[in-house]
Amino acid sequence: MTALKNIIVEIAKKAREASLYGSALTTPQKNKMLNDMAEALMLQAKRIESENQKDLQFAQEKKLSSAMIDRLTLNKKRIEEMAKGLKEVEALPDPVGEIAKGWTRPNGLRVEKVRIPLGVIGIIYESRPNVTVDAAGLCLKSGNAVVLRGGSEAIHSNRVLGEILREVLKENGVHQDLIQVVPVTEREAIQTLLEQDAYIDLIIPRGGEGLMKMIREYSKIPVIRHDKGVCHVFVDHNADLDMAEKIALNAKVQRPGVCNAMETLLVDEKIAHAFLPRMIAEFQRCGVEIRGCSKTQKIVPEIKTATEEDWSTEYLDLILSVRVVKNLEEALEHIRKYTSLHTESIVTNDESHAERFLREVNSSVVLVNASTRFNDGNQLGLGAEIGISTSKLHAFGPMGLEELTALKYVVRGDGQVRNE
Repeated sequence: MTALKNIIVEIAKKAREASLYGSALTTPQKNKMLNDMAEALMLQAKRIESENQKDLQFAQEKKLSSAMIDRLTLNKKRIEEMAKGLKEVEALPDPVGEIAKGWTRPNGLRVEKVRIPLGVIGIIYESRPNVTVDAAGLCLKSGNAVVLRGGSEAIHSNRVLGEILREVLKENGVHQDLIQVVPVTEREAIQTLLEQDAYIDLIIPRGGEGLMKMIREYSKIPVIRHDKGVCHVFVDHNADLDMAEKIALNAKVQRPGVCNAMETLLVDEKIAHAFLPRMIAEFQRCGVEIRGCSKTQKIVPEIKTATEEDWSTEYLDLILSVRVVKNLEEALEHIRKYTSLHTESIVTNDESHAERFLREVNSSVVLVNASTRFNDGNQLGLGAEIGISTSKLHAFGPMGLEELTALKYVVRGDGQVRNE
């Protein structure tokens, strides 16, 4: 076994051992550590920013996109947001030990379904170092050990965040290996991690199509998929156009490099002439490149032509595909064909259209008259999220505390034996 493989196997073994301690932590213990971690991040903000600068310098040398650099950046505001996220998780009910359901059998056996930690969770992610803190906080509160493997572009940021969180565990007399950051950047480390099914219970990946493909190919461990976000906004013919403009602009421009940003705008042909010229002008003012269908080009001639590939592309950048559709039915057909099951939104004043959209679109989050940017665990009240599942087993949509637990059966009797 190579030295690199030895490192990864040892990390996985330590995580399994630590998970036994994590499952026994009390709610007050976990809450105190989450609060201490939030305070430690703020107290050591300069240390975090200093390490983050090394990653940003590397990103600039490698000429990474502005959207990627934005995702990498840790400034005072984002460190405050990470700390706030930990405190929000602290305030959430502890799912461990919760009785989800209970009943009594005719023979007197009392049966309960009780929430327990999953055990050891491996998180493989790219770019965004805030995931290190979000994932660690959620795994700690849900009683799980976590192995965090971020991208090479964020290695300095992830290491320092992991060090700070582990320092808090040590100060509280808790097993430090409940939180581990893989300290190496070689791609072989991921493959080795994915083979550790004897120690790791679940893999949650967050990243691009290449990463997802590799994980599906190599993993011996169950995987919760966090696939690309080809997110749609459909502007219905009876929508409030001022509202539609506000929602579409927010969905695309606020943070184009994240998975819940809109990638395709669908517009009912009945209002396309009234809506698209002003909407596209506003997008262009914000630096968005528009790629439109032939109907869109007839209304706004100077834009680029959208190709078949564009409809299924997650740009993660200031690029947007625009299509004019006949009606709600055609919008639904387009979404069914090209959706990544991430996030879709309809802007409409027709309640029946809204309800049909909610009923027939099967993405993880479906919205009416709101931006796709709300597909976020924090925004939906879950606290910091560990990811957005685009698969339906065992979780779908933003994954908070409950999605990091399983249910076991607890049965209480008073001497019953089986006779049949």
